[in-house]
Amino acid sequence: MKVAILAGGYGSRLAEETGIRPKALVEIGNHPIIWHIMRHYSHYNFNNFVIALGYKGDMLKRYFVDYQLLSSNLTVNLQNGTLLNTGCSDNAHPLKWVVELVDTGVHTMTGGRIKRLAPHLGKETFMLTWCDGVSNINLNDLLAFHRSHGKLATLSAVHPNARFGYLDLEGHKVTRFSEKLQSKEGFINGAFFVLEPGVFDYIPGDATSWEEISLARLAEEGQLMAYQHDGFWQCMDTVRDKQHLENIWQQGNAPWKTWE
Repeated sequence: MKVAILAGGYGSRLAEETGIRPKALVEIGNHPIIWHIMRHYSHYNFNNFVIALGYKGDMLKRYFVDYQLLSSNLTVNLQNGTLLNTGCSDNAHPLKWVVELVDTGVHTMTGGRIKRLAPHLGKETFMLTWCDGVSNINLNDLLAFHRSHGKLATLSAVHPNARFGYLDLEGHKVTRFSEKLQSKEGFINGAFFVLEPGVFDYIPGDATSWEEISLARLAEEGQLMAYQHDGFWQCMDTVRDKQHLENIWQQGNAPWKTWE
């Protein structure tokens, strides 16, 4: 099963970082966030990725080409100009990834990017996510839920992190103060999807917003289901989010690090 990742947006709310690199390459713990996301999928043996490129897509192409070289032991013959890959270096983890990097246009909307990936995804069930959110969601359970209901689309429903403390009030009296009680926020779209090829019919073209047009229509027609995930989920929309994830990673107990 293939995993589509949208990595073509401008990431304007993270402009301090994305002015020089695509959002997918903004780092957490010396690794781009897209690496963290792909490692999570790979933990569940989903190793075939199709990445939709747009803004600064050339940098993502260069990253994956260089990753192969820089994580390997090499023999360079300067006499004849040959380069021999002699296996994974001691400090690198061997990855089984096959990565297709597809230019989907700089100005294409999210739905349009997904539709442009259709020839690369075939006529099989596929997974989809963005390049800016990490989670410890169980992808096998997500897939099993999708297969159980027979609809075209499943999204992950997650609890956003609360940015402020919650107050339970009786008149003017505070009866309970809860700092960052995540479950009180309710559910939002966590962007870990499982989809059938039929969803491409819900995307008219490049100018289509997946969230505002396609998902809304799927919901109206009863074709959108929600897998409820009560565990960890965090997006990286702002510098504050990026620093929060970096702090968690440096503490050595990142919940989304499902791999060894």
